[in-house]
Amino acid sequence: MLWFLIAVMLTAAVLIVAVPLYRAEKHLSITLVLSITVVTALSAVVYSQIGTPNPEIAAHAQPGNQAPGLDEMVASLSARLEQNPDDLQGWKMLGRSYFSMRNFPDAIAAFEKAVELESGQDGQTLTDLGEAVLYNDGASIVGRAGDFFENALALSPNNPKALFYAGMAAVQRGNNELGADRWEALLATSPPPNVQETLRQQIAELRGASPDHVPVVESTSAGIGVDVSLGESAVAASLSDATVFVIVRDPAQPSPPIAAIRVRLAELPTTVSVSDANAMVPGRVPSGFDRLEIIARVSLTGQPMAASGDWFGEAVVETAGTDNVKIIIDQQIP
Repeated sequence: MLWFLIAVMLTAAVLIVAVPLYRAEKHLSITLVLSITVVTALSAVVYSQIGTPNPEIAAHAQPGNQAPGLDEMVASLSARLEQNPDDLQGWKMLGRSYFSMRNFPDAIAAFEKAVELESGQDGQTLTDLGEAVLYNDGASIVGRAGDFFENALALSPNNPKALFYAGMAAVQRGNNELGADRWEALLATSPPPNVQETLRQQIAELRGASPDHVPVVESTSAGIGVDVSLGESAVAASLSDATVFVIVRDPAQPSPPIAAIRVRLAELPTTVSVSDANAMVPGRVPSGFDRLEIIARVSLTGQPMAASGDWFGEAVVETAGTDNVKIIIDQQIP
């Protein structure tokens, strides 16, 4: 039951981050990929360090007891805390449980109680509270939630989740350098390899550099040639040179992306080759899908996240028998 609860929490953490971001951005972005990758990995680390849940909840999972549902266990813990309001670990467990159930207001209340009992001196609890506040109100990343992450870093400078969210807050405030600094500090905590690679790419974007790991596009018979050009409306807009992201994804499951390639607007029209060498996640390669959705987007901000005013074009192709596809960038994000 313990590992079932952890699995539920991890799944919830990914969905909580991915769904709002995807709805907000409309198109796949490196920010979305970064969030899915980092939150999944960091949640796994945090939950693995939590240890056995509150004794009353754990007792339900002992041999001979019929395991109740999550709602029943949470209700039982909540009732017990009413009788024992000084149980610090109980409030933390209750907060994590409500968070996994997407009951953010109650999660906030539980973590606030834990913070009160600790006199606001535990960085991880402040991070948990900030996370609950953030998912209850996305705008709070530059407000109350952001303040909690800053306070958490003051107490625990190497807290991975605090570094991640505080970096995101800095970027939202327009301070890309501070965001990059914090994500470099997160890299120094030795997160899982897939997280390190994703962070490096985002850091490079924030600093205006070309990440070393971006695949070099080469012609290959195993790939699909993507002819990218500007449509008449985009040409008439007299766009200045910018980054063009060519993103490949599964139409049935748009995130995370399958592959991504970057070129300059000045290079258009051009042809790039999408092959298994461009895969962003090992084992999840373009040739493994029957259909692919390919999006070419001009980023006017130079950032990987989609923004109002960006121009794009897209196409859905069958991988079998498709050697070449043409994408004309002729639509603009409102």
